[in-house]
Amino acid sequence: MKFSSTKLNGVVLIEPQSIYDHRGSFFESFNSKSFYDATNLTPKFVLDAQSTSYKGVLRGLHYQVSPHSQGKLVRVLAGSVWDVSVDLRTSSPTFGKWMGLELSAENLKQLWIPSGFAHGFLTLSDTALFSYKTTCPYQPLFEKCIAWDDSFLSIDWPKLNFDTPILSAKDAKGDDFLNASYFIDV
Repeated sequence: MKFSSTKLNGVVLIEPQSIYDHRGSFFESFNSKSFYDATNLTPKFVLDAQSTSYKGVLRGLHYQVSPHSQGKLVRVLAGSVWDVSVDLRTSSPTFGKWMGLELSAENLKQLWIPSGFAHGFLTLSDTALFSYKTTCPYQPLFEKCIAWDDSFLSIDWPKLNFDTPILSAKDAKGDDFLNASYFIDV
């Protein structure tokens, strides 16, 4: 596995090394020793979840506040998405910054997104199967959402054949970044 820092303090890009032969392919999607050696972290994953989304579906920007904040290890099992992380940690040098990159079944890229970040993605393929490993279970009373089109963040979402992505009712009512709950002590 190859681990790389990103422009957001604490977000790590993970690129598994796939082995191919006449039978197909094999790769490790997670290895706790390799993860620790690269990050000096030992996250305790308590939930594996997955979602299926159709082209143009945008999920996010979601996060959970303390005491139920989540670290996430995310990847795409089928299809492709534009994945976005936003740093909400006031003490971070990258507070209020975002990054985006394509995650796909083809490129095998994964992201470690620590607690204190909002996360979302836009489905680029006809369908995408998205996998989440989280350090805290889903807690709806502690979940928050920042508007995908927040003017302060000015996220550069890929252009599709329409102006507005397909959103859930909750995501359509996301908070402005300047009114969001931040993480002061993460």
